[in-house]
Order: sequence, then C-alpha cells, then structure tokens
Amino acid sequence: MTARPENTHQGRLLRLLRDNGSNSRAQLGDLVDLSRSKLAVEVDRLLETGLVVADGLAPSRGGRRSHNIRLAPTLRFLGVDIGATSIDVAVTNAELEVLGRLNQPMDVREGPVAVFEQVLAMAAKLRVSGLAEGFDGAGIGVPGPVRFPEGVPVAPPIMPGWDGFPVREALSQELGCPVMVDNDVNLMAMGEMHAGVARSVGDFLCVKIGTGIGCGIVAGGEVHRGVTGSAGDIGHIQVEPDGRACVCGNRGCLEAHFSGAALAGDAEKAAREGCSAQLAARLETSGRLTAEDVSAAAAAGDPVALELIREGGKRLGQVIAGLVSFFNPGLVVIGGGVTGLGHTLLASVRTQVYRQSLPLATGNLPIVLGELGPAAGAIGAARLISDHVFSPA
Repeated sequence: MTARPENTHQGRLLRLLRDNGSNSRAQLGDLVDLSRSKLAVEVDRLLETGLVVADGLAPSRGGRRSHNIRLAPTLRFLGVDIGATSIDVAVTNAELEVLGRLNQPMDVREGPVAVFEQVLAMAAKLRVSGLAEGFDGAGIGVPGPVRFPEGVPVAPPIMPGWDGFPVREALSQELGCPVMVDNDVNLMAMGEMHAGVARSVGDFLCVKIGTGIGCGIVAGGEVHRGVTGSAGDIGHIQVEPDGRACVCGNRGCLEAHFSGAALAGDAEKAAREGCSAQLAARLETSGRLTAEDVSAAAAAGDPVALELIREGGKRLGQVIAGLVSFFNPGLVVIGGGVTGLGHTLLASVRTQVYRQSLPLATGNLPIVLGELGPAAGAIGAARLISDHVFSPA
C-alpha cells in the first residue's frame, strides 16, 4: 500500500510538487506558511516515506544551494473514464503526465461486470507494456450520478444495472490500490482544471455533450457535487414544454433535443425526408448516422447539418445562460463527443448566452472548447485519486 502524508502540511507539499514539478526546498518555503525548520522536518519525513526523492541541487539564490525535491518517479496512477459508448484508460506518473492510454468501444448498458472486465483487461495491458509495475491509486468516472463518499452510482438514467453497484470497493479489491469514483463530467472539469483550458480559473462550468449532457461545477477550485451527487445534471432541464420524451421519464429535456443521439436521430430524419443529399449519402453508405456525420456534412457546407447544429446550440445556450446568471462563472468550457461540431456550435451557444444573460455576468466571460479532448476525463480521474493519495489518511 502506498504511504500517505502524515498531516496537511505534507499533503500540501505533495500537491505543489504534483502541480509544479521538481522544486527546491527554498522555493517550497516561498509557497507554504512554514518556518524553515518545520519545512525541513516535513520534507525529511516525506523523503523517508518514499513519496518524494532528492533531485539534485537547485540554482544558487545567493547563499548555500538548496536541494531539489520531486515526487517519486515510480508512482503510477490509473485514470478510467467510462462513457456511454466507450472506455478510456490512462496511466500517469505522479505529475499526472499521461504515459500511455487506451480507448475501446463499450456499451455501458451491458452492466458493471462486463464493463469492469474490460477496464481490468485494459489496465493489465498497460501494466504489462512496462508502464507500471502496479498502481498507487485509480480514479474512475461513470456517466451518471455518484454518491461520492461511498463511490456508488445512484439511479443513473442511461446505466441499467448500475444503481448501487459498489464500484469503489470492487475495483479496489481487483486493483489492490485505493480507488475513487465520480461522475464523468466532474472528472472532465478536473482534467481541464489541471492541465487544460481552465488551469488558472477557480470558478467555471464544464459542459459535456455526448450521449447525454452534464455540467461540472467548479467553485473556488473545488468540484461542487450536491447533496446526492446529482449537481450539474443539466441534460434534464426542460427546453421545450411538452417536447420529446426523455429517458428520465419527462418531456422536453435538453438531452432529448440536443445530445449525440438526438442530433443523429434528427439527421437521419432529414436524410430520409430528402432534405439533405449529403446526409442521405452518408446514411446510405453506413446505414446509420452519428454526430460526427453531421459535423462532416456541416464542414462541407450542408445547410441542413448547419441548421441542426445551430438549433441545438441555441437550446444549449438557453440553458447555459440560466446557469451563467445563477452562478456567475469566470469561464464556460464545452467538451465531449459532440465538440467535433466545433465553432458553429460555439457561435450559436455564445450568441444565446450573451443575448440572454446580463452584461455584468457575460462582459468578460469566455465560452470555449476544452483543450484536452477525449483525454480530459482520464486525466481528471488521475487528478481525483492523486488528491486522495496526497491527503492525510
């Protein structure tokens, strides 16, 4: 079992080394509120645990040269991002640099046993490739609400058979390391906060558009999960009174009108009705359409595909505008599989948000695409478990 820091000071030092890389004792002293003697004691104790190692001499600051300290290069974290239709697994070092990553298609509706058999097989493949002898911790993201303290999915609408499944307990036993579980969009937000477009932002929204739609809420640098883990479930905010039936049992939800599945369904309808020659040709070739097909048709100038994206962006922007007025974030990040729709989607969302929300909230509000793409969730999962391992037991 990996050692854990003894106190909050040691935990703070570990997280600084994770986020900033190798640092001298003198530089660490500038960042933490500790006397030189107390800092020396805490660093020496961390060296004894093996969590950190000496890393040569630092450049002189005018006196005796200080020693550099870095996180142990042998530490390995596993980040697992389970989506509705695929699994992304990555191995990182202690600084959360991705050393290796695998992606496999998988339908989450096949249930937790089948999904985790695939996860474990992918983790084993990364391990035997020489990237890790074992894992010091694993973070897991799932596409539904999670009771965070227990690591258990709660009534996930698109995950039959997952309600109450002990994800954290089961995987901890299989992997032999600590495991933390969260909603996938929260982990996307953590990934963008650690290494993406939200690195310097403490209050932001991260909207994921895929098979479903969710929103990670980061306030003061911390993810807000809500009392039952369902904070940010914006896909089930109504955008059309008496609109389409949704998997949640209600009608007119955002997710029913604009998600990967909804967009593909609208595109197939347009193709079959002869409204778009490009979409019809793609449908004839593959037998079905996806959001990627709509994106490609739009990029080629197809007016029907462009209108589908604009209309979806308008509905999404309508919901985000309400969130902006309520939360007053410093940034809105849009990610997920549908972000291949790119700047047509972004322009439609921005127009709606800037039109509906008050200028005080939107005057300096960037609305941008995520930087990390499909790796965001796995990086966020590694960030989640590293936060846990680098905290006192």
